[in-house]
Amino acid sequence: MSGDFSKIKESLASWSEIRQLLRGGESGQLVPVVIPKDRRGFGWLTLLFIAFYLAGTALLSDGVFSTLAAIGAVLFLLTALVWLWRRAIIEIEEGTTGVSSRWGAIVGTLAPGRHYLWLPWDRVDAVVDTSTEIPYSAPIIACPTAENVPLKSIEFFLKFRIVDPVAFVRTIGAGNFDLVLSSAVQDAIRQRSRRVHTERAYDLRGSDVGDMQELLTRQLGRYGVRITGANIPDVQLPDQYQQHLATREKVAKELSAFEREWELTRKRRIDTLLMEIERSKKTRDARIVEVRAAANTARKDVARMLEEHETEAQRVRWEIEAKGRAELTSAENEAKGLRRLADAYRDNRAVLQYELARRRLDVGARLAENAPRPVVVRTDGMSGESSALSTLLLAQILPRLGQGNGRLQPPGEPG
Repeated sequence: MSGDFSKIKESLASWSEIRQLLRGGESGQLVPVVIPKDRRGFGWLTLLFIAFYLAGTALLSDGVFSTLAAIGAVLFLLTALVWLWRRAIIEIEEGTTGVSSRWGAIVGTLAPGRHYLWLPWDRVDAVVDTSTEIPYSAPIIACPTAENVPLKSIEFFLKFRIVDPVAFVRTIGAGNFDLVLSSAVQDAIRQRSRRVHTERAYDLRGSDVGDMQELLTRQLGRYGVRITGANIPDVQLPDQYQQHLATREKVAKELSAFEREWELTRKRRIDTLLMEIERSKKTRDARIVEVRAAANTARKDVARMLEEHETEAQRVRWEIEAKGRAELTSAENEAKGLRRLADAYRDNRAVLQYELARRRLDVGARLAENAPRPVVVRTDGMSGESSALSTLLLAQILPRLGQGNGRLQPPGEPG
C-alpha cells in the first residue's frame, strides 16, 4: 500500500503534449487539467509587412524589378496567410473539453474536434478531461476507532469525474482541489473509523461506503466534480493489536479444531443413539403388535360376553313381556266380564223396575176400581120439597153406586 496521497495538479504544456499528460499524468501525479501554450505568435505579421513592402516597391518601380517585387509580395502574402491559418487551428481531443476565454474572461467551452481561433485575444485557457473517471487513492494514518485505538492506516480509494469544466477551472483549479479532496477524504474516513470497534476494523475492507460517497459528492459538487465510486481496499491495525489478533486467531483455530472434533464425537453419539432408537422402535413395534393382538382377543371376548349377556337380557325381557302380556290379557278379560256383568245387572235392574212399575199400575188400577166415589148432590135450600125428594132418590141410588164401583147398575143386575 502506498504511503502517500494521490496528487492532483495542472500542467502547462504544448498542444502535442496534452494527450499524454491527461492520460498518463506527470511524475506519478494526476493531471486532469492542462493549460496549453499559445503557439500562434506574431511572426506572420513580419511576413505580411514584407509582402506590403514588396507590393509598394512593385508599384513604384518599373521593368523586371517591379515584376520580381510583385511576385515576392504575393509569395510572402500567401506564406503569411498559411502561417496564420496553421497557427489558428486547435484540436480538442475526444473526451476532453476546452475552456475558452476572451480578454482573460471565460466565455464558454469548446467541444472535441477542430476549432479556429482567428483573433489573437481569443485563447484556450485550459483543456479539461471530462470523460475519464480519475482514480484517487488516500491512505489515512492513525485513524482512531470507537475505543480510541489508532489504526495503523486505512486506504481509501475513489473515482471522480469532472462534469463542469468551467466551474472546476473558475472555482478551484486542480492544485487547490487536491487539498480540498484530501481533507474531505480524511474527515470522512475518520468519521467512519470512529463508528467501528477495533476488533471489527477489518470489516471496513470492502464495506459499503455509499454514505461516504454521497457526503463527498455533496461537498465537491459545487466544484463541478462528481464522485462515481469509492471503497476501502485495505485496513492495517497496530502491530500490538495485530499480535493480539494473531493470538485470537490461533485460539480461534484451536477452538475450531475442537469444535470439529466435538462435532465428530457428537455425530458418532447421535448415530449410536439413533441406532438405539431404531432398535427401541422395532422392539416397541413388536410389543405394539402383541398388545394389538391381545386387545383384539380381549375385544372379541368382550364382544362375545356382551352378546351372551344381551341374549340373556333379551330372553328375560321376552319372558317378562310374555308374563306381562298374559297378566294384561287376564286383567282385560276379567274387566270385560265385570263390564258385561255390570251391563247385565243394569239391564236386569231396568226390567225389574219396569215390572215393579207395571205391577204398581195394576194395583193402583184395581184399587181405583174398588175405591168408593163421592157423590155430590146439589139441592136448593130454599125449597123444602125438592130436598126431601132428592134425599129419597139418593137413598135408593147410593147402594147401587157402591156395588158397581161408582157405576150405576140397572135394577135386577147383581151387584
